[in-house]
Amino acid sequence: MPQPDAPDGADARRLDALLEQVATQDRDAFEALYQQAGGRLFAICLRLLRDRGEAEDVLQEVFVTVWHKASRFDPGKASAMTWLSMLARNRSIDRLRAAPPRALDDVSIAEELPDGDLQPAQLAERNDEDARLQDCMQALEPRRRSLIRAAFLDGASHDELARRLATPLGTVKSWIRRGLAQLRVCLEP
Repeated sequence: MPQPDAPDGADARRLDALLEQVATQDRDAFEALYQQAGGRLFAICLRLLRDRGEAEDVLQEVFVTVWHKASRFDPGKASAMTWLSMLARNRSIDRLRAAPPRALDDVSIAEELPDGDLQPAQLAERNDEDARLQDCMQALEPRRRSLIRAAFLDGASHDELARRLATPLGTVKSWIRRGLAQLRVCLEP
């Protein structure tokens, strides 16, 4: 069974073909490319920028760039997902570099601000919560675990996961829903 968090060969070839069609200004191919790759690219932007609004803006910039520069894509040098990921990563880094450094208007309030470091008790509690979540994730059936990771950590859509697994959309949604219900029960105090 293909892994839901990595495109298989057929998905990679489909992305390559879509990107080549976008180079001819094919709007349907552009929409299909967005549907297939948008979630993963958003996850890259969000991971780097740590701000949903900024990540959404950068994702839009990435797809504007794709529309105008898809003809520069060379499948002989890299896969479409690699090329798209590099665009998302580079655009996110550019956004981070362009952001002005955050400064305090009044330096005197700096003493009143928490230092951001967790206190030992808070750190221990967070570590316990993380360990508990990991234990609960490991208790899930492998398919549900990988689907939840792909959907919530990598930003893959349910449609995308159903296509990757060649499984009906309703089945994929049920697997994810049941896995989340299992997690909820496991994590309850």
